[in-house]
Amino acid sequence: MEIKENSKMLELAKEVFQIEADSIIKLKDRLNENLEQAISTIMSSKGRVIVTGMGKSGLIGRKIAATLSSTGTPAYFLHPAESTHGDSGIITREDVVIAISNSGETHELLNLIPLIKRFEVPLIVLAGNQSSTLGRSADIYFDISVEKEACPLGKAPTASTTATLAMGDAIAICLLKKRGFSTEDFLLYHPSGALGKGVLYSVGDLMLKDKTLLPIAHEDDTFLETVDLISKKKLGCALIVNYDNKLTGLLTDGDIRRILLRYPDVSVLDNKTVMTKSPKTVSSEALAVKALALMEKYSITSLAVCDSENKPIGIIHIHDLLKAGVA
Repeated sequence: MEIKENSKMLELAKEVFQIEADSIIKLKDRLNENLEQAISTIMSSKGRVIVTGMGKSGLIGRKIAATLSSTGTPAYFLHPAESTHGDSGIITREDVVIAISNSGETHELLNLIPLIKRFEVPLIVLAGNQSSTLGRSADIYFDISVEKEACPLGKAPTASTTATLAMGDAIAICLLKKRGFSTEDFLLYHPSGALGKGVLYSVGDLMLKDKTLLPIAHEDDTFLETVDLISKKKLGCALIVNYDNKLTGLLTDGDIRRILLRYPDVSVLDNKTVMTKSPKTVSSEALAVKALALMEKYSITSLAVCDSENKPIGIIHIHDLLKAGVA
């Protein structure tokens, strides 16, 4: 009996996923010029985005406001019930309001409409009924209606809140892209925790910069001399430079194995003959996450760090990134 009951619960959970997934997918067909209008309106605003909603819509509104704020669009959540007791004073003529209500008839939200219209503040509405009072009052309307809620009683907001959250995320990410919001910008808003940790360090913070420890060899040095250097420095590679001390190549442990298999007599080889030419490099000012991205893209474990003249000033290894919590 218990196994049968567990099976029913599993199927019910899967049905919830399917209903909510379908509700999000169907939002795509409803996007039109309203998205462009919303992005343009918010971008041209000199104030903030004021997000408001009651109950479950309010909880979703708080998340949307938080996502907007953390991705470069100043936003604030206004509780509509408190708005009629003085909190509506946070709305200025420079702001944009996003109001959320599945029915479009939430009494507390409707009380805000006179103030919004008096200040001529753009009103973006996320609702499930465009013919509702809130829907008719909208300057820009987003249809977040769903065919049915995942709740078998059809009462608890489930699919509708999921759809609303997805719509809010879409608006936030479009604004992020429009603003050219960068990884560096993201760090400013997330200096702590896992989100910010990966962008907390620059390459210069983590690289090996002690010149006495750097394995630097010359193009004309012999292959065997450089193998000995790599063994002594214990970094798994050597940076190869020319007479101007500019980086021209790299020799790694992997290269050494391939060279030993390829050449019957390695004693006659010099670095210029066997080195990897024009290796990947990174600047000390670059973010550590950029170094990690290059390593992952080219399947390498270390990068030469060079100055503006392409002279090596350090090495950053994936172990440095792991130790710092970047990777």
